[in-house]
Amino acid sequence: MTLPLIIYRSLRQHALSTFVTAAGIALACGLLMCVWMVKTQSHAAFTQTTTGFDAVLGARGSKLQLVLNAIFHLEASPGNVAAADYEMIRRHPMIKTAIPIAVGDNLRGYRLVGTVPELLNNVEYSPGKKFVVEAGGKVFAADAKEAVAGSFAAQRLKLKVGDTFRPFHGLAFDPKAEHADDFKVVGILEPTNTPVDRVIWLPLRGLQTMSGHDPKAATDVSAVLLQLRTPMAGLQMDMLYNKQGNRLTFAYPVGAIVAELFGKIAWFDQVLALVAYLVALVAAGSVLASIYNSMSARQRDLAILRALGAKRRTIFGAVLAEAACIGALGAAVGFAVYFGLFAGVANLIRAQTGVVLDLSAGHPVLWICPLAMVALCALGGVVPAFKAYRTPVAETLAPVS
Repeated sequence: MTLPLIIYRSLRQHALSTFVTAAGIALACGLLMCVWMVKTQSHAAFTQTTTGFDAVLGARGSKLQLVLNAIFHLEASPGNVAAADYEMIRRHPMIKTAIPIAVGDNLRGYRLVGTVPELLNNVEYSPGKKFVVEAGGKVFAADAKEAVAGSFAAQRLKLKVGDTFRPFHGLAFDPKAEHADDFKVVGILEPTNTPVDRVIWLPLRGLQTMSGHDPKAATDVSAVLLQLRTPMAGLQMDMLYNKQGNRLTFAYPVGAIVAELFGKIAWFDQVLALVAYLVALVAAGSVLASIYNSMSARQRDLAILRALGAKRRTIFGAVLAEAACIGALGAAVGFAVYFGLFAGVANLIRAQTGVVLDLSAGHPVLWICPLAMVALCALGGVVPAFKAYRTPVAETLAPVS
């Protein structure tokens, strides 16, 4: 029990410096794990979230903007698609399903999307999973002033079946831009953990013909969500609309296009990781400085231990183990930092995009990072351990005249 006792007493004697150093290690460890897990999970979630569609047809413009608007309900619509273009692609033999959507209105900041009942009745948003309306509700009728709310939007807006509301013009909430039309909530969707949860769905005609909208565009749609019969259809549609045509944009495949977004913001992940690495190095340096500076005050204690029979390697190991213990303490607290940061970021991502990150998900980084922190701190303890190793017993215990 000699070695553990030496370590314990030293940590207790230098409690303040131990706490400060361990806090720095905890911050670095928690930040590194959070950055890595958020990056990994968000990349997988966004690139795999298609809500059941292979491609999107929209106005001429950016494919990424089109996908973000039509699939993730972010960004503004790049323009409209004429009814004739929608009918043409809907009847195309290589198209399995074509679902039109129209956007441009909101309910206190939550997007209203006009579509057809087939989206909520027939489409699988994930293999084997269809949209389900909670008990007591139903899907809106195509020609009625009705609405179906996503679970997250309903929760935040406190909507329930039977409530009525008036939409507001635009994608940003402006209390002065209220429409005169009344819509009745007839259903609440069960959670899907997709962007659909943040949307309030209206009949397509109900949104197109809403008071205050341009009657000339009453038959236009914002985009068309597509399911293809074969992957070859995507290549043919790409040639038809993107390379030969100049009026519309065919965004395919959805996952690859979203991956471009992560490529553009990869620098941000790198900056956060760099900050975490720097914090880790500073924390390891603090371990070195803290223990090294205490060596002068502890020389007599170490010399007494040597005189009582402690070997040099025991003293060396004790100092090294002390540094590792500080690292282990920081790494343990780092998990609390990680869970706090991850939960906050996950809630923000869900509120803004509807995509859900899993706090309970495992990953090798969750054990590699703490072990690396312990090893880094142990490395920082080598210099003071070597100084302790070389403590001269006779000179240190000699009486001072």
